Amino acid sequence: MQRRQFVMGLCVVASALSAVVAPAAYAQDYPNKPIRLIVPFPAGGTTDIVGRLYADKIGKALGQTIVVENRGGAGGSIGSGAIAQAAPDGYTLGIATASTHGINPAIYPNLPFDAERDFTPISNLALVPNIMTINPKVPAKNMAEFIKLAKSEPGKLTYASAGNGSVSHMMGELFKIASGTDILHVPYRGVGPALNDALAGQVDVMYDNLPSTLPHVLGGKLVALAVASPKRVAALPDVPTFAEAGLTPVNDAAWFGLIAPANLPKPVLDKLAAAVNQVENDEDTKSRLAALGAETVNDTPEQFAKQIATEIAKNKRIAKEANIKLD
Repeated sequence: MQRRQFVMGLCVVASALSAVVAPAAYAQDYPNKPIRLIVPFPAGGTTDIVGRLYADKIGKALGQTIVVENRGGAGGSIGSGAIAQAAPDGYTLGIATASTHGINPAIYPNLPFDAERDFTPISNLALVPNIMTINPKVPAKNMAEFIKLAKSEPGKLTYASAGNGSVSHMMGELFKIASGTDILHVPYRGVGPALNDALAGQVDVMYDNLPSTLPHVLGGKLVALAVASPKRVAALPDVPTFAEAGLTPVNDAAWFGLIAPANLPKPVLDKLAAAVNQVENDEDTKSRLAALGAETVNDTPEQFAKQIATEIAKNKRIAKEANIKLD
């Protein structure tokens, strides 16, 4: 009887040791094959550019190839759903954005995933400023003049967005709330058509990521009123941030982070987080992001998880006040 109890005790100890050793051994061997990075938007946009930059550099840091897979559709929800449903083994990663993990959970009641529960946040990779511009025909030279004009003519001015529920839509509604103005929303099917009509003067105001609008500001075809960024943008030193213009709630930049499916083993998470940190401290990464008007973030998985939760709560408040709800 004592011998049997002794053998059983050894089995319990061995099992406990294997539970500890197995993840560590797995992490030492990870990665031993190519990794898939799902970008939940089509090729060519800011999400894709940031994703491919980091895929190349993180892959080199890990000594393994990271293959980018664009899975666009439904405002990023299709690609995000594919990330959530993948095995949590470190071989499927994804890009999370202010749309997929901030806006969509706030306005779509039937998403095929839970933006907080179904993912493992790894790190926020980059902040990209947003920008508010007006067509030169609008009789305002700065934010104070524009707000005064908008308040004098409620509902007359119009703003373009990339579509209902887009970052530009939520930014436009948040601006209205923060400034106490009434500006008519005109949704388009994407940034391109919206920007074209803003340039043509068919709409008065445009909210957008900085990279696609900046050339038109520098060319004098659009007038920049403010940027959503922690600090002024080097390419537009005379354009204030929203915080400087007295509109701090609108001052959140766009963000692009790295995620994995939920329940990613901690040793693998730690290895990925260390690789990201190495890449974000690389001067070439910083300079290439700076060309987009972007900057690295250098946060932890815990900090990124907290940011996602904060972003969802913020957008739920905007959606409730602006009565935005999409099926």
